[in-house]
Amino acid sequence: MSIFSSLLAIVATARLIPQDIEDRTVGTILAKPVPRFEYLLGKLFRRAAPPRHQRRHHERVVRGCSLRARTNCADETLRQMSKAPREQVDDALNAVRAAGLNIDILAGVAVIYLKACLLAALTLFVSTFATTSIFTVVVMVFVYFIGHLQATARDYWLEQQGAGWIARTFLAVIALIFPDLQAFNLVDEIVAGVAIPLALFAKAALLGIFNTAIYTLAATFVFYGKEL
Repeated sequence: MSIFSSLLAIVATARLIPQDIEDRTVGTILAKPVPRFEYLLGKLFRRAAPPRHQRRHHERVVRGCSLRARTNCADETLRQMSKAPREQVDDALNAVRAAGLNIDILAGVAVIYLKACLLAALTLFVSTFATTSIFTVVVMVFVYFIGHLQATARDYWLEQQGAGWIARTFLAVIALIFPDLQAFNLVDEIVAGVAIPLALFAKAALLGIFNTAIYTLAATFVFYGKEL
């Protein structure tokens, strides 16, 4: 789900500005007049906030899959524990019911959504100066992999080079250019039943909101100087 939403955010956003430029609709929109900042926000919110019917459809799909999975798991539990005492069977069924939708899963979905918004904002920023949408997608694919690897590289760098102010400044600049996407990978631990601290959720949420705002402002700055 995380990979699919990330790739969808990148591919869908990469075509927004180039498509309007090719169709010559961006000049008509900005001549109304519509500020370029509002134009970019509209493009970003168009991808970040799907229509209501799509949200309802996704909600029904998630609930249906969760109910089916719990039903199948309960049936399999009853089959395997057919000769077990009634108390053990009840405990196992209660554990299956408790493993359905909970607050941690909802928080994990919210983190995935923030990650997709971050990638959409960064893709929008790249598309403001990119020549083609293919170039934007290729750059974002590299950014995606760098963002997932930078946490490991940062830990290794600090262990080998120490924690001096030069190293910390360099790593801070890299973290600003390439967001730490590894901080959003909490779903695997949630599915495995690991209790995720609230502080970790808050850190991921603040990171997503901060980076999304920074990349949106950067896209606005570049787009204001772009000749259309």
